[in-house]
Amino acid sequence: MRIFFTGGSGKAGRHVAPFLADQGHQVTNADLVPLGHPAVDDLAVDLTDVGETYSALAGLARFDELELATKPAYDAVVHFAAVPRILLTSDAKTYATNVLSTYNVLEAATRLGIRKVIFASSETTYGVCFAQGERRPLYVPVDEEHPTVPEDSYAMSKVANEVTARSFQARTGADIYGLRINNVIEPHEYAEMFPPFLEDPALRRRNLFAYIDARDLGLMVQRCLEVDGLGYEVFNVANADMSVAATTDEVRERFYDGVEQRRTMGRNETFYSIDKARDLLGYSPQHSWRDVLDDQRAS
Repeated sequence: MRIFFTGGSGKAGRHVAPFLADQGHQVTNADLVPLGHPAVDDLAVDLTDVGETYSALAGLARFDELELATKPAYDAVVHFAAVPRILLTSDAKTYATNVLSTYNVLEAATRLGIRKVIFASSETTYGVCFAQGERRPLYVPVDEEHPTVPEDSYAMSKVANEVTARSFQARTGADIYGLRINNVIEPHEYAEMFPPFLEDPALRRRNLFAYIDARDLGLMVQRCLEVDGLGYEVFNVANADMSVAATTDEVRERFYDGVEQRRTMGRNETFYSIDKARDLLGYSPQHSWRDVLDDQRAS
């Protein structure tokens, strides 16, 4: 597929864009800064400018496309570009940048006849991650039916983007899938970040004790590209296990006492349910912090 990937230079994108290229896709990274990966084409685009967005999506990606008889079209858009969290810029700019860029991407993609758009939403939509003070979910495990009523500008922008995406899907009939991505972890970060998490699970309370390996996020995007006909859907994206050494029973007793548990859970199962992605997409995460740290802990 010829893929227009926004935000390919960010923490998640710099893993997912090359992964898609490795699967045989032609990937254009539309970002303000280049990724510089030999398998990915870079294009500097300000997605808050609707004209730039249209022009980039309608244009060439690389010089060899000049040899084609007709200008090629993109088969899919993967939209990861965003201000990635609160406290990087003002709340107003965070919200405005994320909402406007997503509107522009969806507007341009659907007007140009692109039938598959995958966009990054967030775990923060459930209102726990960036809540003022402690906030607990209404029930566990948290699935896609859980209310999304956040109070911070970043999560508000993601909820607004989901509403916008659903409206564009209703207008066009295209497949538009939103990914409520949990805390992205790069492979090298297990050894750097996780030892304290294993000692004190409270450090992971705001992330619902979950995480997503950047490589498994690539697998999730690939599954979204391969599965057609779902219309508009949102999916939680996480690894199958928690990001702490405590068991699910221990976490529930310490942090979720009195919170409804809607089904029996496995010993190390994530509280951030990925059942929907498994059922509808065949998503099967392959990685775990245990692959890196269990051997170190045993030695």
